[in-house]
Amino acid sequence: MNEKLRKILKRKAEIRAKLQANIEGTIELTEEDIKALNGELEDLNKEEETAVEEAEQEEKRAKANAMTNATNGNVTNINLRTIEKPGQEVGEQRNIELSREERTKRGRALREKRAITVDNSKIVLAQHSANGVNDAFNEVSTLIDLVTITPLEGGESYQRGYVKGYGEGGSPTSNKYKKVETVFGYADINKQKITAYSEEPEEITKLADADYHDKIVKGMSVAEKKKMSKSILNGDGSTGEFQGIFSNPTGEGVEFALSKNDDLAIEKIDDQTLDEIVYTYGGEEDTVANACLILNKKDLKAFAKVRNADGKKAYKIVNHGNTGTIDDVPYIINSACGVLSSSDTAKDTYCMAYGSLSNYEVALFSPLEIKQSEDYKFEEGQIAHKGVVFAGGNVVAYKGFVRVKKAETANTSAEQDELGEI
Repeated sequence: MNEKLRKILKRKAEIRAKLQANIEGTIELTEEDIKALNGELEDLNKEEETAVEEAEQEEKRAKANAMTNATNGNVTNINLRTIEKPGQEVGEQRNIELSREERTKRGRALREKRAITVDNSKIVLAQHSANGVNDAFNEVSTLIDLVTITPLEGGESYQRGYVKGYGEGGSPTSNKYKKVETVFGYADINKQKITAYSEEPEEITKLADADYHDKIVKGMSVAEKKKMSKSILNGDGSTGEFQGIFSNPTGEGVEFALSKNDDLAIEKIDDQTLDEIVYTYGGEEDTVANACLILNKKDLKAFAKVRNADGKKAYKIVNHGNTGTIDDVPYIINSACGVLSSSDTAKDTYCMAYGSLSNYEVALFSPLEIKQSEDYKFEEGQIAHKGVVFAGGNVVAYKGFVRVKKAETANTSAEQDELGEI
């Protein structure tokens, strides 16, 4: 990797770290700061594309010179440098922008009815758009991009250990030291198959190769990410499902990092709700600075409508699309959450979760693979596309989240008492 490309990638990593820290609440950025950083990121993406192309041309020239030397009998010990593509570093997660050449190559492969494979990190972070096509509103919670992602291509299962608690020392009795023990737990993450299927008219093939790739990859990626993002909350751990934060698995030998006994029941959203959630989470000796509130957009609206006795807003809410802050507490919108503020929501329905997002881990056991066929609906002129990725997820920290469920309302309880008397 040449020095120019290294500097670009380093600066992009710094920008993303700042934006992530702003979401987690460890630093505070103004809207102007965020807009400026996003603008710089776009410029760096363009510079990166140019730098990669220049590096590839440099490599081609080096190879050509090496072949010329070999042909002329001047064989020497030449160390041909391999160009490192952004995002290929093991254990690192990067927002990859494919070069136009690579996108064209993949688009051509789709036209020729060959499957394409998208790198692990693409399913998590990539954002694609097709020129000239107005997109719909965002349908995917960024929750899937902010939890812990572990690429484990080719694996079948994965187990993460975590500490459940430590012992406490004491005075010796009968000349014996007090016995203490560190208690461990284990979270199992198993490979599960997540699929997507779509049909599109054959006219789509009139798009440029790169646009063709963008359109298909975005459709598959959005579908897969939407499923995974909701499964982080509601997956029941069965075949084809994550072990979600809102699940309560049962059975012999089943272990889960969260317990129903630690759930927080709340009747309605008022000026005390946020404090109740924040101070319920964590251990007895500390609060947690980098925790995030996951909630439904309708409940975010309910927070915004809460007023103090003087009529002023009880909460200061800053919106940044799918994320933002409520009184400096980071939040993420996810439609898989129940609606606490709705009278139609049943008692004990899980509506919110609060905790460090790194406490949920998604293992990617395969890249996203996309295949196409023109045979199934040949007569109708439809092209069929299917995508598949193998992944799994689970909570990997003891009491890693506090879950907020709908409490029984006072009115409902009173009505039941009256019925009982009758």
